Parts: sequence; structure tokens; C-alpha cells
Amino acid sequence: MKKQLHKSIMLLALFSAGYAFAQSHVLEGRILDEKDNTPIEGVKVKVNDQEVTTDISGNYSLSLPPGTNYVITVTSNGYNKKEISEVTVKNEASTHLDIILDKPSTKEKQIEGVVIKSNARKETIASTIGLQRNSGVVSQVIGVEAIKRSPDRNTGEVLKRVSGVSLAEGKYIVVRGLSDRYNQAMLNGIQLSSTEPDRKTFSFELFPANVIETLVINKTFIPEYSGEWAGGLIQVNTKDIPNKNFFNLQVGVGGNSITMGQEFRMQKGGKWDFLGIDDGYRKLPTSMPAKNAFTILDEATKTGIGKDYVKNLGYNSVGYPENLSLQLDGGFNTKIFGKDLGVIAVLNYSNNKRRTESRNRFFTINDQLADTNFDYFTEKYQNDVILGGLLNLTLKLNNNNKISLKNIITNNTVNHMSFRTGKDFEFDPVNGTNILAREIGFKETTFYNSTLNGTHKMDVLGGITFNWYGSFGILDQYIPLLQRLQYNQYPDINGSPYLALISNGLSQKSGSVFYSTLSDYLYNAGGDLSKNFEMFGQKQTIKGGYLFQVKDRVYNSRPFSVKLEGYNQQLLSQPFETIFSPDNFGTGGGKFTFDEIAGNQYRYIANTILNAGYLQMDNNFTPWFRAVWGLRVENFDQLVGSTKRSDDRFVNTRVTDFLPALNMTFKLTNNMNLRVAGSQTVVRPEFREVSPLAYYDFDLGATVIGNKYIQRTKITNADVRWEWYPRNGEILSVAGFYKNFKNPIELYFNQSGVGTSNTFNYLNVDKADAYGAELEFRKKLDFFSVLKNFTLGGNFALIKNKVTDEATKVDRPMQGQSPYTVNVSLQYDTEKTGWTSTILFNMIGRRILYVGNDQVPPIWEAPRPLLDFQVAKKIWQNKGEIKLNISDILNRHARFYHDLNDNKKYDSADALAIDRVTGTNISLTLGYSF
Repeated sequence: MKKQLHKSIMLLALFSAGYAFAQSHVLEGRILDEKDNTPIEGVKVKVNDQEVTTDISGNYSLSLPPGTNYVITVTSNGYNKKEISEVTVKNEASTHLDIILDKPSTKEKQIEGVVIKSNARKETIASTIGLQRNSGVVSQVIGVEAIKRSPDRNTGEVLKRVSGVSLAEGKYIVVRGLSDRYNQAMLNGIQLSSTEPDRKTFSFELFPANVIETLVINKTFIPEYSGEWAGGLIQVNTKDIPNKNFFNLQVGVGGNSITMGQEFRMQKGGKWDFLGIDDGYRKLPTSMPAKNAFTILDEATKTGIGKDYVKNLGYNSVGYPENLSLQLDGGFNTKIFGKDLGVIAVLNYSNNKRRTESRNRFFTINDQLADTNFDYFTEKYQNDVILGGLLNLTLKLNNNNKISLKNIITNNTVNHMSFRTGKDFEFDPVNGTNILAREIGFKETTFYNSTLNGTHKMDVLGGITFNWYGSFGILDQYIPLLQRLQYNQYPDINGSPYLALISNGLSQKSGSVFYSTLSDYLYNAGGDLSKNFEMFGQKQTIKGGYLFQVKDRVYNSRPFSVKLEGYNQQLLSQPFETIFSPDNFGTGGGKFTFDEIAGNQYRYIANTILNAGYLQMDNNFTPWFRAVWGLRVENFDQLVGSTKRSDDRFVNTRVTDFLPALNMTFKLTNNMNLRVAGSQTVVRPEFREVSPLAYYDFDLGATVIGNKYIQRTKITNADVRWEWYPRNGEILSVAGFYKNFKNPIELYFNQSGVGTSNTFNYLNVDKADAYGAELEFRKKLDFFSVLKNFTLGGNFALIKNKVTDEATKVDRPMQGQSPYTVNVSLQYDTEKTGWTSTILFNMIGRRILYVGNDQVPPIWEAPRPLLDFQVAKKIWQNKGEIKLNISDILNRHARFYHDLNDNKKYDSADALAIDRVTGTNISLTLGYSF
């Protein structure tokens, strides 16, 4: 499977690179209903002697000579006629203009020939405001024009500009202070699986910004979408049929402040490592049998296989560790059998190198005294390579029928090497031992999703719209080789050498050689029907649908270990670079042997089947009162571990959730709304959290273990929000929200001893309650002429969260919940000169990283301010753009600590568990549109 996926990437690269497109000047956009943002099909759009009709998605497109002011006439049955003046088609690119139509009032119906007058600037204002103002839920909408004018490269960068949204590690989204496990991603209406097999999250850096039609971040639930979230539902909608042919190229270079100018160490590897593909250098030997067959081999045969697999832990040095990026994207439309066919393709490549410095400590804690169990300093050198692409094809059969095939594939590889020094008290609790340790690893993750969907407007039952879809997704993770080795030295013994920590036992901590494969397969099929009708003199919509989803996982790991019978100081004192040479393996005594750690907990299968149905009403009871309400029912069947009930790994969960939702909007004025919403949603455990897999994490210095008894989290949500849209691009809103979490899932630290006996376990607590207030604003500063091109935006949230658990009697917030979030942005934009610039500031309040127990208090993450800067300039007659990005300018240490004096802040009296610095990232990119 992986070879086929790699071939697909290369074919997509050739496909993208072969574009050569002619330029045309196009006026394009959508016609939307003023009440609810729904697209209007069949609208006549006329300019001079040209007339086109909008399709089922409300799209129109006209080819016009640039540089001239036009008047557009828009007519549709049941709507007021509209004339829009001062429409200028730009010379360098397509011009996008969404148009809002409203239905005539009672008085207007009595007058023939009513024509609504507007101009292009007013219409842009109305459509931009309308996208969010006329939404039926509490949401934030980023339209195509805002995306087009921003210098952002991918969806993750665009989301950083959204008030109230933060990104962890540059790609994982945080909404309302809730960690990424409480968010959900959708692509073109289809729920996406996690892009990380061990984490419930989605990486938004996969989608290039210029293929996005709209981004919608819902903060309240409606039944037509997935009910598995509590923070935010992020909908990514890509373009269908490009209105003009295009081809864009972008290249970039960059570096990191603590990486540039320093020696960068990389493990020895294969010739395709720069593409993130292992060429077989690290693969299992061809002589390696399956686990059961390997177990019955004699020691000599096992060791013979092992010496061909185990590598020495030497490294190569890279003089200048630069970061590189390349993006190609293109699209065209044509005719096939007289039908409109649109194609959009993208190729992405990035190669980033970063060095991280961190200090890890574990403690035995009594009251406010902390005794160190180990104290490690680690330098981690990491090479991240992303190679991927996107291919969308859309066939418009006619204005009422459209079929799309949308594909995305990405190969994300992490090639890392860690160097550790410090002190360990596992073997000498009094004096401790000095240690030297290294870990080398190569993890290749391939994500693929293909979706076929259709939209059809039919005349039956007075006119209904039918949407259907089917999708197939793969998430493959391949770890061909992960090795760890530690040397100990006893400081109380004069002349004591550093000796490799290898004995006659099998270990995941030192002498470990780990191999694993994981394959997730996700299948979706479903559809929905919707019908519009009139009641109370207003437009009403009824909608219902069904989803069938199957997810399968096959996980298999092979934890091998090097061991030594007896004692051989000469062998154990050899350096990392030579200790695992083939000559050092054998069965004659005093040499290394090789074996596999037994146990069925290192492999498992898993399956979920989800049947979901919903019924939803969108009622306009009066011109000022709208309610979107309904019920979603999800039947969830999860099997993890084994299909045999007699197997200790067997876990089977079956549950049906009834998820009601009510979203009410009171239109106080044309630009002011009051929203009230209530709903129930769920967040279910991931396979990894339920599986019995026990995995030693080198960075944590402990073993992470799943829990077969954890349950899903059920969330009750309530929201109220007042919002005012004074003019284009401006907003002021005040909101309050409440969330009740029943059985939230948390990761607990269980200190049962030192070293490898420390574990992290997934557990449920009884419940948690969260209350919050949120202020959002976005204001143009043109009331001062000197600031006319500046826009100030921000979002501030205060959240009170408390966990209640009868068994532990805890008094703390839920893991991952921050008590406050701060987002502030200052943007500068001058269309005439082509300069754009943004300063972003973000900080979240302290939150629990890992929950503690009766003996050890929780580990808190201290607040850390983040400051990013971006500046871009259009060049070469606006066909090119040069952009400078500087992220994490302040480069403050990330500190995680035990709050020993319980003063709710980090100070010198606390026990610092983790101290990490990642450096400031700088990148320079150059783009060109052909």
C-alpha cells in the first residue's frame, strides 16, 4: 500500500508541474440569500450583452475586458431585482464579487419594477458581513476574498488570524482554551479522521490557502454536522471549478535561531531520506519471521538476524541546517462531452530542521519538598519532511447537477536523534548515576483521503435538493527502526567508566530496538435531502440525512532488545559509534544476543461502526426571529484489542447518543444579532487510549499505557452571544458560554517508582463544569488618517473550569483547559502598494499538562507569550509576492512544573519538571502567479 501511495505522490507532482495555462480576466462570485446565506440557483446575471445563469451552488462567471467600470443586473423570481455599479475587473487576476439578494417586503410587492441600487464596494461589504451575520449558528467565517488578500500559505496560517483560535505547534487548533482533542475537522462536508494515530487532532497545514473557498469555525452544534466535538468544528471547503486557468509557484527558505550556525546532527540513513521515504536502510531483515515463528527460534538464529538489523548510534553533521519549502498549484476548466470540467491540483514539499533543548525531571514529593528521581538534559535534532498533493475534479452536468472527486495525500516524516545527559537514581537511590543516552528514530506517516460527492436539484415534491457522498481514507504510520541506548557511570567510584545499560533482561529503555506498523482505513457513505417552503410569509427549510462510517485499525509492533549474559566491561564501554558492530554479537559468551519482548499487548486490531441520522428545521418565524433546531442520533459500536471475548485485550463498546440542538437568532437591527443556543455533543476515546499497548516514551522518561475501561465524554453546551457588525471587516461581540463534561478523559501520571516503572495512564473523572465569557473585536483604525490602513483585532476569554470526582475529591480544572486566552492582532494592508503586514500576539493561561495522584501533584504548563510577525509585498506587477515570517519572536522557555506552594504561578519554590526552548523560526518565501 505504501509503495502505491508514494507512486501517487510522484504522479501528482508530474501532473502539477506540467501545467501551462493561458490567462483570462474573469468576474466571478456567488449569489446568496440575504436571510440565511444559502446559494440561489437560476439567477440571471447580465453585463452589457452577456448573460449567464447561476448553477446549483449559486456560482456565476463572466469573461470581461479589464480596467472598465461595469454595471451588473441581477434578477431572480421571488427576489428584488438589483443593479450594481462601479464594478471593475482587475487586470492581474480574477475579480471576486459575491452578491446578496433579498425578497421584497409586503409594500415592495405592491409596487412594480422595484430595483435595488448598489455598487461594488457596498456589495462586497454586504456579502462579507452577511457570511457571518446571517449564519444560523455562533460561528466565524473567512470568505474567499479575505483568504485571497492574506499572505498566508496554508490553512493553519489563515486560522491563526481568527479571533479566539490558537495553534499549538503551528498546526493543532485550540478553541476557547480547550485542547485539540475537543475539536473536529471537516473537508467539503465530510468528517476527517485524525492525522495523528496517537492523538485526537488534525493538522491544518495540509491545505494550501489558495485552493480554499471558505473556512467556517462553528462554536455551536447543529444536527447536520458531526456531533463529536465541544470546542470548535472547523469546516474547510475547497474550490470546485476554477473560473480561470491558473498556475502558481512558491519557494521558501528559512531557519531557526538555536539551529542556524550550529552543528546539526542527523542519524545515518538512506538516499531517499530528504523526501521522507525510507529506501530500505532501516527495514526488518528479510530473514525476520513473524512474531510467533521468531519466538521458537534458537538464540543463535535470533542473534544472527539481530546483528543485521541493529544499527550503531553514530551520526552525520550538517553544516548549515536550512529549511526549504516548495509549493506548486494550478487549475483549469474545460469542456468534456459538452459539460464543464474543473481541475485543481497542488504539490507541497517542505524540509524543516529544528533543534530543541529540554530538561526533564521526575520527583518524589512530600508536602512542599521535592527529591529528584532523575534529572535529564536532552538535545533533540529533528528533520520534518512533508511531501503531498491535492487533486480535485468537478464535473458540472448542468445548472442543477454537479459531481466532484476530491483527493488529498500527504507523507509526513519525522527523522530525529536525541542526545541526553544527566543523573538517574534508578540504580543508586543515594548517589545516583551519571548517564549518557541516545535515541534515533524514523517515523513515516501517510494520510490519504478521496471523496466522491454529488449535488442534484430535483423537481419532485415541489423541488428538493439531494446531496450524496462516499469517501475512503487511509492513515499509515511506519516506524522501521527506533533505537535507544543509555550508559551509566557511578560518580562515587573513582575512575568508574561509562558502561552501556545492557544486562540479561529485555528492556524498552536501553538496548531497545523497536519496529511498528499502523494502518487506519476510514469509509464514509451518506447523503441528505432538503426542501425549501414558505410559512408565516417567510422561507423555511427542512433537512434530513444519514451517515454510515466504518473505521478499521491494524497495529503491530515488534519490541526487540539487545541483552548480555554475564559481564563484559570491554564490550559495554565501547562508544555509541561501534558498540553494535556485527562482531560484538554472538552466543559464545561475553557477546550481545538479540531477542523480542513477549506479550500480546504490543499488537491489536480495532474497528468502529457509526450509524448517524438527523432531522433539522431552519425556521424563519418572523423577519427578526430565526431558529435552527433538530436532533442527531449516533449509534457507535467500537471493538478494540481482539475479536475474542476470552482475550484480555477485548473491548467492545456500544452506545446510542441522542444529540439535540437549538440555535436561535434574534435580528435586533440589520447589523446586530442576539444568539442563544443549547446542545449536547460527545467526544469519544481514540483507539490508542483504549488499547492495552505499553510504550516507553524517551522524551517523557516513562511508559504510556491505554485503559480498556475509559468511556466517552458527553458534553452539554449553552451559549449566548450579542454581535454587532458596524461595517465591512468590523465586529464587536460579547458572549457567555457554559459546558458540562460528563466523564472527561485525562492523562494521569502514576509514579509507582523511578525510571521505567513510572507510567502515564488514561482515566475518566466524574464530571467537569466550565463557565466562560468572551469578548471579540475587529476595528479599522481609519478614524486617524495616519492609521487608515491598519486594523486591530482581538479576542479575550475568561473560563472557570472545575473537575468533580467522588473518588478522588479533587479541586482543580480539567486537563488542558486554560483559565484565559488572549489573542491580539494588528494588520496593515495597502492594496495599491501591495504591502501587507501582521503582528500576532497569543497567550493562554496555565493549564494542566498531566494529572497527578495522591502522592504527586499535577504538572502545570506555565503561561508563555507568543509573538509572530509577517510582512509581504506584491512585486512584478502583482504577479509575484515576497514574504517574511518570524514566529515565536520572544522565544520564552516553555515550563512545566509542580505547583508546590499552590500559589497558582511558577516560581523558584516549585519543582520544574520540564523546561524546553525551541527557538525563533524565520522563513522567506517567494511566490509567482503565471
